[in-house]
Amino acid sequence: MSTGENKEVLLSVRHLVKSFPVKGGILGREVASVKAVQNVSFDIYRGETLGLVGESGCGKSTLGRCILRLIEPTSGQVHFKGQDITQLNNNEMRKLRRNMQIVFQDPYASLNPRMTIEEILGEPLIIHNLANSKEDRRKQIYELLDLVGLRREAISRYPHEFSGGQRQRICIARALSVKPELLVCDEPVSALDVSIQAQIVNLMQDLQKELKLTYLFIAHDLKVVEHISNRVAVMYLGKVAEIAEAEQLYSSPRHPYTKALLSAIPIPDPTHKNDRVILQGDVPSPLNPPNGCFFNPRCPVVQDKCRTDRPELCGVDSAGDVHQAACHYASEGPLVSTLGRGVSV
Repeated sequence: MSTGENKEVLLSVRHLVKSFPVKGGILGREVASVKAVQNVSFDIYRGETLGLVGESGCGKSTLGRCILRLIEPTSGQVHFKGQDITQLNNNEMRKLRRNMQIVFQDPYASLNPRMTIEEILGEPLIIHNLANSKEDRRKQIYELLDLVGLRREAISRYPHEFSGGQRQRICIARALSVKPELLVCDEPVSALDVSIQAQIVNLMQDLQKELKLTYLFIAHDLKVVEHISNRVAVMYLGKVAEIAEAEQLYSSPRHPYTKALLSAIPIPDPTHKNDRVILQGDVPSPLNPPNGCFFNPRCPVVQDKCRTDRPELCGVDSAGDVHQAACHYASEGPLVSTLGRGVSV
């Protein structure tokens, strides 16, 4: 899907920051802060799926929760349909939550084991006054079960009676019960078997077409993200390193970190030799990020400028802002293309 100028921006994130205090000493004073999300900006267009990928601990889930204000951001703005939701009070935010829902990673932990499926799916309808009567509520619950491919007999059962894939279908039904426009999917298939992952991803694509949904799809499985996403954003140490249309990013990455991630994707054809980029060392601590480019301690093609000047996310080619990367040399394709099999630092 092309991201043309005529597409409507549903969600706009600007300079979002989230820091968690680290306390110590007898008095429990703040001695440091973990910079989980650092100056992140991007747009999500109505009807598209923006994939968000990166290593564990890079801030993907924190960013998703900050967007929904499940975690309060430290600073920055989140505009939903032109309204800055960071300025809303609790009552105003409660009304807006109908339009913004989340599907969590662990279907085993995100459902109350003491509630039946009827109670789980009926609770959002009660909170937002979306059912005129008990009969109307049950009718809507049946429709939700049909929508996600579960039998209607499930209405009287408890979460422990279902498999992981079925529980995730229930979580999706719960999120859809209030008819949202934006769905934040926080690694919704990572806890499932591979065969079940495909079923859930296909279900989400079908639901997107049928209900005209917009997704922020957070994951670390690059093949799943490539399959479902229109555009992909790559995060590293709390910052967006690169963002582009999926086809363009996978075929022509402009950030060395993106190149390294893509080189690690397993290829089914054993006769094809992938140019593997081997990164040594660990991700720096968000308590004390490095100077300059955050990726410079692990970058195989690091230059002197990278150690002193911090690059900002900017367009890398004639397409303007469609493809952006936070690398001083992103516009110099040959530099990144020199990464090859066995390259390490």
